[in-house]
Amino acid sequence: MASYLRSWLPSAFGPAEPADPTPSIDVAEPPPENDDDSDTETVRGGDDDDAPPAFPALHSAQRVGSQAAPLPKILSDAERMPPPPPPRLAARQPGVPGASSSLGVPGAPSSLGVPPGAGSLAPPLTTTKAPAKKSRKVALAPGHGPLDWANLKKSGTDLRGVEQLTRVTPSMLKAHNKRDDAWSAFNGKVYNITHYLPYHPGGEKELLRVAGRDGTKLFSLTHAWVNVDYMLDGCLVGFLVPES
Repeated sequence: MASYLRSWLPSAFGPAEPADPTPSIDVAEPPPENDDDSDTETVRGGDDDDAPPAFPALHSAQRVGSQAAPLPKILSDAERMPPPPPPRLAARQPGVPGASSSLGVPGAPSSLGVPPGAGSLAPPLTTTKAPAKKSRKVALAPGHGPLDWANLKKSGTDLRGVEQLTRVTPSMLKAHNKRDDAWSAFNGKVYNITHYLPYHPGGEKELLRVAGRDGTKLFSLTHAWVNVDYMLDGCLVGFLVPES
């Protein structure tokens, strides 16, 4: 039985195929070198590439412009601008205008009606001199300080006593010289100072000295640094005009 199977199996499956042959490695030889073409010449382009490039470029606008620009001229002493005159601060007196105005017109009246010598930028005389009499503050009643006066102005209370601004002549101003009806003029503006009397730091008596008249001079000699326009803006009555 076994011999029969041995004879039948090779005939059924056919002859056995031979195994794959062993692979071989083919070594390719490099091509012959060419002495005329080297890496150095291909990448760098030769020995001339080692030189730095020209800056600016030979035909650039920067090089053309620098060649066309002329050299600066050195001025001589006669061609230079003369120095300004030395300041004469030692000869100036604060608050006293000079003989000529600030616009360089000596002694000539201005087209705006400014008198000669009034164009100086020096401060007024009243702000450069100490007051002849030292101001004396008095004790105010409670609730009559500067903040209380500011709150009274903002409260909406009528402090003017007039319906509209008007032109006030000196004779009209003179009629308001009482404690309960006091007007005064400062820098051409007329104010109703009746409500401000108890708030005045110098006391009511001192402020009543200018009631019914122009108090600009006395105000300037006493405390010219105070902004009267802001202090009494809610009490403005009108503007002082001369008698017609």
